Amino acid sequence: MRSSKKHYSWKLDDERRNRSTVSSLQASQTTTNNNSPDNYTHEKLHTDSHEDYNLGLCGYILLMLSYALICLTFPFSLTVCLKVVQEYERAVMFRLGRILGGAKGPGLFIIVPCVDAYTKVDLRTVTFDVPPQEILTKDSVTVAVDAVVYFRVFDPVISITNVEDAPKSTQLLAATSLRNVLGTKSLQEILSDRESIAQTMQAALDEGTEGWGVRVERVEVKDVRLPVQLQRAMAAEAEAAREARAKVIAAEGEQKASRALKDAADVIMQSPTALQLRYLQTLTTIASEKNSTIVFPIPIELMQAAITTYHS
Repeated sequence: MRSSKKHYSWKLDDERRNRSTVSSLQASQTTTNNNSPDNYTHEKLHTDSHEDYNLGLCGYILLMLSYALICLTFPFSLTVCLKVVQEYERAVMFRLGRILGGAKGPGLFIIVPCVDAYTKVDLRTVTFDVPPQEILTKDSVTVAVDAVVYFRVFDPVISITNVEDAPKSTQLLAATSLRNVLGTKSLQEILSDRESIAQTMQAALDEGTEGWGVRVERVEVKDVRLPVQLQRAMAAEAEAAREARAKVIAAEGEQKASRALKDAADVIMQSPTALQLRYLQTLTTIASEKNSTIVFPIPIELMQAAITTYHS
């Protein structure tokens, strides 16, 4: 399962690399003069320097002198010519200012002193924190939001030739995208829909950094800080809402209790003996609490005859 995911990831990187090459070629075509095909051919050969090894007369002379110097100082020249890049690195070589083939590595590779220069590019995933940004939301609330961005270089050649500093450019673009995306959201959406905001930011960053040979893998909104006055207002609002719900629940309980008492009274009116049983249950409850004073009610049935005689 892991191998299939890794293969799919490298396949995506290859597709991105091809798209970036096509986009750079299209950009070079737009900058040339359409009315002069000879100038267009010259510009195309100049932009595709990694495929053009025509160094010129001076270049070949310097290259031959470098090879002669290597032979004269052999084997001590191996310490200068042999270079090593790690598994997670690639080396982009320049020969007299032109890219020499694709990225080298991992492992050993050879450079020619005084002619070749190389730059190492780290292919591992890089993490950086977007500084807290003061953002005015859609509903005119000022919040401070910071995020975390995960990215990696998928094409070392493009990341060297198309942009001066790919990680720094990605960080600046992430800060700008965070402002642009959150400026179109309300405070409630920022607090509740962080996942959708992160996906929108990732899509915007990935589209912007594709021409730099950088792939944004993940974006996470880390923290949303509200002003103190707004926090107090929201706390007061939440407390008032809880008190209102408590009063409603208490009123509903009283209503249900009154209906239950009414039903009980109707049952007792249908059977007078039920009232006497209720008296006995009350006495049992009082006796279980071990009180020193017990109130014993006089049954109404004992006084029924006297009440009847009094009325007659």
